[in-house]
Amino acid sequence: MIAGFKKFIVQGNVVDLAVGVIIGGVFGAVVKSFTDDVLMAIIGGIFGKPSFGDLTFTVGDGVVKYGLFLNALITFLITAAAIYFFVVTPINKLKERRASGEDAAEPTNEEKMVALLEQIASK
Repeated sequence: MIAGFKKFIVQGNVVDLAVGVIIGGVFGAVVKSFTDDVLMAIIGGIFGKPSFGDLTFTVGDGVVKYGLFLNALITFLITAAAIYFFVVTPINKLKERRASGEDAAEPTNEEKMVALLEQIASK
C-alpha cells in the first residue's frame, strides 16, 4: 500500500498539479497587488477615489458593500485576461501549429546519418 502511495505521489500529474496550485496562488497575489496598487491608483487619480472599497449603500439596517464587489470583479477580469492572453492563446496556437505539421521536429544528426548510411547501403 505504501509503494502504491509513493508511486502516486511521484507521478508527473500530481507534481504538475502541485506546481500549478502554487504558481496560481502567487499569480493571484500579483494580480491582486496590480489591481489594488496600480490600477486602483490610476482610477483614483481619474475619479478621485483610490478604491471602490468604501462604496456602500444601506437597505434597512443592512449595508451593501458593492465597492468591494467591484474591486473583486476587476481583479477577476484582469486575472482572466492575463490567463487567456499569456496561457490559453499561446497553447492554442502551438496546438494549431502541431496539428498543421508546421512544428515538425528537425531530424537529429544521428537520424540524418542513419538515413545517409541506408542510402549508401542500398546502392
